[in-house]
Order: sequence, then C-alpha cells, then structure tokens
Amino acid sequence: MARVCYVCGKKPGTGNNRSHANNKSRRRWLPNLQSVKIITEDGERRRVRVCTSCIKAGKIRKAPPMSLVQA
Repeated sequence: MARVCYVCGKKPGTGNNRSHANNKSRRRWLPNLQSVKIITEDGERRRVRVCTSCIKAGKIRKAPPMSLVQA
C-alpha cells in the first residue's frame, strides 16, 4: 500500500543524509499516516490512511464504533 494521505495526497519527501564527513546518502521523510475508519459522502464506512494534520484539521468524519451503530 502506498504511503499517501487519502485526503490531501501528502507523500514521502526525499533528500540526503549528511554526515560530519560530508558523506551523502539518500533518505526519506515519511508522512505521519494513521489508519482510521471514516464515513464517506455515500454514508459508507471505510478504513483509509490519513495524515495527522488532516485528522486534526477535521477534514474527515470518523466513523463511530460498530457497537454504537448497532445499538
């Protein structure tokens, strides 16, 4: 599964590690993705990977636990 945010499309960034000896090696900065259950526009429950900045900003609607839905 790709490391991409479902809402904003945030992906890993790339760059170099730089040592004190000025050695260069490639590295990646990964987005902070969390797996959450959401309610889509269709009213469907779905598990997606969303970055924490989108969760904090309220860009998704979390699905309530199934125990509350059935009650």
